[in-house]
Amino acid sequence: MEELELATTDAPPHWDRAVVTLPVLGFLSLIGGQLPSYSTRANVYTICVGGAMLWLGLTGKVRRPLPGRLGPGTTWWLLPIGIFGVFEGSTFLLGSTPDFPTFSRLADPLLEDELLRTAGYFVWLSSFWALVRR
Repeated sequence: MEELELATTDAPPHWDRAVVTLPVLGFLSLIGGQLPSYSTRANVYTICVGGAMLWLGLTGKVRRPLPGRLGPGTTWWLLPIGIFGVFEGSTFLLGSTPDFPTFSRLADPLLEDELLRTAGYFVWLSSFWALVRR
């Protein structure tokens, strides 16, 4: 009689599910979004949250298996990201001027609103969390 092998999958820990991580990231975003831009408190908070995520990523506690290979649509996403990176880097190195501002200079008026700053902080945290898990 043959023994059946059970298929096992590496399930993520219970705390590493969307129902837990999204509210935690939302709460952290609410705190970070209420801090004044470029203040010492905001910088320390960002370094602490980023450092904690970096530590989690380096220890491998939240690592997920990598996909087999990237799809053909990846190039179409990397192309505009690369072009944006070249333009942002060149305007940063040449100095931000009114004729050629950096993206951060363009985003400054939007980030004065606490709600938009909180939403931006949430996008940043979610993106970093996705990178940490890979």
